[in-house]
Amino acid sequence: MRGVRVAWALARHELRLMASLWLWVARRRHGVGGGTTFGYARGQAAMMYGFAFVCVVETVAMSVLLDDWPTVHAVVLFLDVYTVVFVVALHAASVVRPHVVGDGVLRVRRAVHVDLRIPVERIASVRRELRMTHEAADGELDLAVGAQTTVTVELAEPVTHVTFFGHRREVRVVRFHADDSDGLVRALAAPPLLGDSVSPDSYRRDTARGGQGHADAS
Repeated sequence: MRGVRVAWALARHELRLMASLWLWVARRRHGVGGGTTFGYARGQAAMMYGFAFVCVVETVAMSVLLDDWPTVHAVVLFLDVYTVVFVVALHAASVVRPHVVGDGVLRVRRAVHVDLRIPVERIASVRRELRMTHEAADGELDLAVGAQTTVTVELAEPVTHVTFFGHRREVRVVRFHADDSDGLVRALAAPPLLGDSVSPDSYRRDTARGGQGHADAS
């Protein structure tokens, strides 16, 4: 039974990646509705394109080396081409599935792997916080892009995060990357989202903490 669940998770992952690639080519986005979107793919774009380029070079090299073995050449060529498509699709998924703020929900995403919906009434505080290192801890979810996170959200009540293979865990702190982290924090600090108890002045630039913006919902 576990094997079936794993196989289904992998198959669903592949299908979502290919769908994301199609959306990317069509210049469309997934699940944004009328909300305000915040991308996060810029932080990994150079690395992903570089990886794709290396895969293309390897594909060409292997095609030349295996030219005298047609069957092996065909198999390796298929695998190499699929690898290139897979890498590009991973980047495409990050582009077409941005973070979304709207309808009283913060939707935090990372490609097709994570899609976490956080009701804004559960947000205790949100701040711009650059972190380059992350240690696993109970109740915390770190979604680094390019080995960094730039936004930290602390919750008054936990939300349930469903992992890639369907395991469920409660989280109270979520850290993730956004290309426009200041804009995302300001959007969450807006009174219509966090309530009348939060004024626009709740967001501030704290130069003593490395330029971190902070908004407290309490």
